[in-house]
Amino acid sequence: MKTGFYTIMSAQFFSSLADNALFVAAVELLKSGGAPEWQRAALVPMFALFYVLLAPFVGAFADLLPKGRVMFLSNSLKVVGCMMMLVGVHPLIAYTVVGMGAAAYSPAKYGILTELLPPSQLVKANGWIEGLTIASIILGVLLGGQLVGHRVSDVLLQIDLPNLHTGIDTPPEAAIAVIGLLYVVAAGFNLFIPLTGAPMLPFPKKSVHLITDFWRCNVLLWRDKLGQISLATTTLFWGVSGNLRYIVLAWAAAALGYGTTEASSLVGVVAIGTAIGAVIASMRMKLEHATQVIPLAIIMGFLVILLIFIRNVWIAAPFLILLGGIGGYLVVPMNALLQHRGHNLMGAGRSIAVQNFNEQACILLLGFLYSTSTGIGVSAFTAIAGFGILVASIMWLIGRWHKSNTIHHKAEVDRLLKLARSDNMH
Repeated sequence: MKTGFYTIMSAQFFSSLADNALFVAAVELLKSGGAPEWQRAALVPMFALFYVLLAPFVGAFADLLPKGRVMFLSNSLKVVGCMMMLVGVHPLIAYTVVGMGAAAYSPAKYGILTELLPPSQLVKANGWIEGLTIASIILGVLLGGQLVGHRVSDVLLQIDLPNLHTGIDTPPEAAIAVIGLLYVVAAGFNLFIPLTGAPMLPFPKKSVHLITDFWRCNVLLWRDKLGQISLATTTLFWGVSGNLRYIVLAWAAAALGYGTTEASSLVGVVAIGTAIGAVIASMRMKLEHATQVIPLAIIMGFLVILLIFIRNVWIAAPFLILLGGIGGYLVVPMNALLQHRGHNLMGAGRSIAVQNFNEQACILLLGFLYSTSTGIGVSAFTAIAGFGILVASIMWLIGRWHKSNTIHHKAEVDRLLKLARSDNMH
């Protein structure tokens, strides 16, 4: 791997570490403020909101400037979101601003991989970036849980700056202040990301052109016989896993009686399994074999349903590792295949923006359904069972869809697989 790749990995690690720690801190900030549970559940879809609204623009923005600069500006916006929480802006609004920064960050983060590396290293690079992202999720949720816990927060709140009243008086506020510094560190690494030499694509003078171009790219990827399958799979996977991050917190509280600090460790356990699965996939899977993981997604759906019957943490921990491992193993090759097709069809930044739009729209929709159901009294157990049934049934349909493509569009599918196999060798 090129030297610049590791600088990108460092920036991604600290940015993702802060993202996940901030989620736990925001949940506790709402909880300590007496907010109803539906508002805590709504953090997930509110974070996804600008991924959907800005999707036509962030891809073009990522292709307009050097991607290291885009990542720097995005992390700076996340710092602003943290500051808003600390000055009393409603956490849901402030967290939406952080989501805006994340929406702008993602196309640059993934798009720079296709500029820096040859296609033959994309699966390996995705394994690295997904594995490191999952590691940051593990450490991030654990860090967030510890920062809002009394042992660490008591120490943080005792820190006194002479002649300066910070207004930081509660454990979640102290946690958010520390997390803001992590975003600053990530932004610092962004400044050292090298220029790749890739040509910058012009930004249309009229925003309507961006919307029509984005729609064209969306349709182009959904019509591609391999792109549509990988896009459908990753859209559903991230839609469900994005909401499971909160649902596991709710499940741990209901099934095990855990508070935020203890429950956050179980989210980290899922991420451990995902990291293991991602690393194994990066070593074993080839780009042209990505669609072979579809049956694993069906199995994962059924495993989610079994979670509602677990009441013992010693059973839950290995079960959650297995669940995460299957998810990591299937998402790495599917992400790589999607990036490969998108890069060939429309360019890296626009491709990732289309991917983010679909995945975050799924998170937004499922998150809205979950927070609404929570508001009318549906239990976490019922929601988990519903998510599991949804994953298994829709992935079965996606599998049938791909099988139909291989029968009725065999020549096109074979041509695309041959291209993937050829690129994987270079």
